[in-house]
Amino acid sequence: MNTIHEVFAYLRVPDSAAAIEFYRRAFGATERFRLVEPSGRIGHAELTLGPAVLMLSDGFPEFDLPAPPADATMYSGLHLHVDDVDALARQAVEAGATLLMPPTDQFYGERSCRLRDPFGHVWLIGHSIEQLSPDEMQRRYTALLESS
Repeated sequence: MNTIHEVFAYLRVPDSAAAIEFYRRAFGATERFRLVEPSGRIGHAELTLGPAVLMLSDGFPEFDLPAPPADATMYSGLHLHVDDVDALARQAVEAGATLLMPPTDQFYGERSCRLRDPFGHVWLIGHSIEQLSPDEMQRRYTALLESS
């Protein structure tokens, strides 16, 4: 059996250079490197966000790898676990993100928010406010659903 050593998020965006600058300003990302075509399109770039690596590229529709439009409905998201969700949410909004849900204390022991970056990708950002067992999270989840 093969062993999985790492998992990387890989985003396609319509303008990787602008996305790299946004992720730097919004989340403090550091660029590791980028591979650029003579035309200027970025074929691959790697950023670090804390201990994680985020990979991204421009769209390449000629290889059936289009970048989604910024207003497309995204069915996945990226979650950043941070020290201070309120501060990072403000920083991301100042950098150009759209706040979809303000920082709010959640039943699962995290204060979290949701935002959309200028390239359409949804980011969940949170910090821990209490340590809960899975059983306690389930109890709270059930109670929340029953009260709705």
